[in-house]
Amino acid sequence: MTQTWDAAGARLPITILSTPKQVVSYLKTTDSDGYQAVQLAIGDKKATRINKPQSGHLKKLESVHPEYLREIRINDEIDLKLGDVISPSTILTAGDFVQVTGTSKGKGFAGVVKRHNFKGGPRTHGQSDRLRAPGSIGQGTDPGRVWPGKRMAGHMGDVTKTTTNLTVVKISDNEIWLKGLVPGPIGGLIKITKIGTNSKFPGLRVSDQPQATKDLQPEAADTTPVSVSDTPEPTSQVKSPEPSASKNQTSAPTSPEVSKE
Repeated sequence: MTQTWDAAGARLPITILSTPKQVVSYLKTTDSDGYQAVQLAIGDKKATRINKPQSGHLKKLESVHPEYLREIRINDEIDLKLGDVISPSTILTAGDFVQVTGTSKGKGFAGVVKRHNFKGGPRTHGQSDRLRAPGSIGQGTDPGRVWPGKRMAGHMGDVTKTTTNLTVVKISDNEIWLKGLVPGPIGGLIKITKIGTNSKFPGLRVSDQPQATKDLQPEAADTTPVSVSDTPEPTSQVKSPEPSASKNQTSAPTSPEVSKE
């Protein structure tokens, strides 16, 4: 999480997502598969970590060793072919409303106080061991069983969650800035779906907008002739700027699937 400001001066909570390389690895059609879908090869890993079934599946693609294979269903026919690279900036723009789907953080086995926000038992009258107990779980003779769906202790987290109505604040070929929180841990895979456009989005403040940088050029030398009798004043030489080493930035699903930083 980080923060920035829009053109109106409002502070925005920002989640920065990294968008790895996404290559079309397979196309499904209604005639052959009964529905239309695009399979994406997402990310990259060592070739030695690709097993033989995956190697056979990806043999038509050159030098593609994806970390994930994900399928995105589509309703209309799209002009794509094997090996095409999908860029998020061709699908999303700043001000778009999106929904984000991901797998929430797993928290292991949790009790009812943490999992369902139960109040817990009394802390007086000798009940020292009932502070976080669930209490009664049903009636006696009738119905004589526990109703399905009873809130009890159990595994918490690690489920599919969807957050809607998040706004795209800034987007590039390898990064997406969203206003708000997204489900899942850092480094997890999420899917972004465009659901509309926020026409009232004012944009970012000017200092946060991507601007083209002008190359510095040394000033031209003065070629005015100087007579022998004149004493030239000392002039400062303009040093040509040295190339600065750029710091590599680590790059983060409409891009159908992205990885959260």
